[in-house]
Amino acid sequence: MRIANLDGRAVLVTEGGAVDVATASDGRFGPDPQALFEDWAAFADWARTIPDASPDAAVAFDPSDLGAPVPRPRQVFAIGLNYAEHAAEAGYPPDSMPVTFTKFPSSIVGPDAVVELPEGNVDWEVELVVVIGRHAHKVDRETAWDHVAGLTIGQDLSERITQMQGSAPQFSLGKSFPGFGPTGPWLVTPDELADRDDLAIACSLSGEEVQSSRTSMMLYDVPELLVRLSAVCPLLPGDIIFSGTPSGIGNRRTPQRFIGPDDVLVSEIEGIGALTTRFAAPH
Repeated sequence: MRIANLDGRAVLVTEGGAVDVATASDGRFGPDPQALFEDWAAFADWARTIPDASPDAAVAFDPSDLGAPVPRPRQVFAIGLNYAEHAAEAGYPPDSMPVTFTKFPSSIVGPDAVVELPEGNVDWEVELVVVIGRHAHKVDRETAWDHVAGLTIGQDLSERITQMQGSAPQFSLGKSFPGFGPTGPWLVTPDELADRDDLAIACSLSGEEVQSSRTSMMLYDVPELLVRLSAVCPLLPGDIIFSGTPSGIGNRRTPQRFIGPDDVLVSEIEGIGALTTRFAAPH
């Protein structure tokens, strides 16, 4: 099952196109994509009956009209150094706890965004994004996936000067400029994936592949992240977790490489799809 945000309305994406949720459910579920997570179990049960039962309800759509599948998360968690090769290139040993920070929700945008570059050095970080579908507090590994509504693609765009200025890093500020959280193109439920714990993940910058790995290479996989985070913070329906990036980021290259206004960033995850991010010069 694939759920998207089409011009601000929740839709199911089927082979025939998009099915408007509010219309197809006769108002049982409203048009707001964010509101679906408040009663995710009921919505998911209903949605599974739609693609086969109502093929005529689907309409063609332009992918450029898609917005962030989770447009207004209450909490945005982000994990650093969650792939061994990335931890090594960053000069940090693997830690006994996931390195956790936040991207502020105002940074979240959709899958075909144009991001205005701030002054500084803007870097790329492709990530698997986990979306919470059920309240999770002190969960165990065995039931962790039961709390996941679905998965999508994200870019943890990072302005490295802001991030590293001062005596202690400013991770959250350096990663929360407007547009610094592209996500999409849609939410894919875990049952759609052949192996939800082992997905190819990659991104390219203006046609050059700069990152390539598999999510099975995470130091802390999705269940473990939910265990560790929910041990401290209740995870709320509609929260999102950027789960970390593989090696290949720009500021660890020789010479360093950063995003310019003419660059096009394409992020891909197996079984989910791709999102394209373009950039504009600062005003």
